Amino acid sequence: MARRRYQKGSLLPKNGLPTNGLWIGRWREDVIQSDGSITRPYKWEVLGTISDYPTRKLALRALEARLSTINSPTYRARPTAVFADFASRWEAVVLCQHKPSTQSSIRSQLRRWLLPSLGNCALKDLEGQKLQGFISGCNASPKTVRNLVATLRMMWNNARSWGYVAHDPFSGLVLPKRGLVYTFTLSLQEIRDVIGAAAEPYRTFYMILAETGIRGGEICALRLEDLDLESAVVHVQQSVWRGKLQTVKSRKGNRRFPISPELVDHLRTYLTTWRPNAQRLLFATSNGTPWDHSLVRKRKFHPLLKKLGIQQCGFHAFRHGNATLLDQIHAPMAVRLNRLGHAEAQTTMGYTHIVTSDERKTAEELGKILHVNARNDESEVLAAKPLTLRIQ
Repeated sequence: MARRRYQKGSLLPKNGLPTNGLWIGRWREDVIQSDGSITRPYKWEVLGTISDYPTRKLALRALEARLSTINSPTYRARPTAVFADFASRWEAVVLCQHKPSTQSSIRSQLRRWLLPSLGNCALKDLEGQKLQGFISGCNASPKTVRNLVATLRMMWNNARSWGYVAHDPFSGLVLPKRGLVYTFTLSLQEIRDVIGAAAEPYRTFYMILAETGIRGGEICALRLEDLDLESAVVHVQQSVWRGKLQTVKSRKGNRRFPISPELVDHLRTYLTTWRPNAQRLLFATSNGTPWDHSLVRKRKFHPLLKKLGIQQCGFHAFRHGNATLLDQIHAPMAVRLNRLGHAEAQTTMGYTHIVTSDERKTAEELGKILHVNARNDESEVLAAKPLTLRIQ
């Protein structure tokens, strides 16, 4: 339905200075109700303060700019919906298309954070100021807040394409910066100790993690078809989440890992004792279902670390250890990105925990300069004629 007439709107109050120092605009806007009927209720919005628009004519110009969308010949009435209703529809037709792990995390975000704070807010009224207020009052870590905003952006794209909104509340949004995060990594000796002390099939499990740096869910989804021992290559094509196979996390998709002759020989030996299962998984339960890496970590990995006197950590420590070793042997950045499945080099550099040779050389050069200067200063002081203090 096209607009009925050109609107100029009005400022409240109609005469005089703005109320409480604020210019308030009013106009009519077509709204599609739940029964399909179209109404034209009044809408009020704060345009700015008297410091923003010192005169009434400037405020009227701001109101005219605000009404440009409604006065456009292509303007159509938009359906009304509060965030909770839209989220329910979006969950039913869009979220179900995503991976099970993504569905679980987003439903948790909706239930715990988004619906309690924004559920009763109409989508058309969700402006940048209200969204910034939600972020500022969200008692969560910076990473969680950024994930919440990413989910809102995903939902907003669909809301815009479905005709619910036309504005962008994310423009100028200020997000919290990520603070210092301590990440534990397994050293080379600790990795060797873990592999040496583990019994099969967990020894093979840890060896693959250490050499390839793949994720826990990815190693649990490895099949015999993913092992090309003739070419010494392992293919990562799927992942496991709560016992269900799904696509990998990496945006690069499927990845391939050349492996060492030592690991190839070990895998050949391991396959001689491998028990077949319906899905031909390299690591499977007695029922033929894939391993849950969370249970392996809790029931097998953590007790082994405690026995060896190593700090408790998850399988992600193998990835950080692998990235550190790749840096130590000066592997090209393209190789590191492919093996770790990262899209950006900055992410990969965050996985490196080692003092490089360049850093060590720089420290040594600084030490030489500082110590030489200190020794020279000390020699000059000793060579100087001592002063005799006369006390009167």
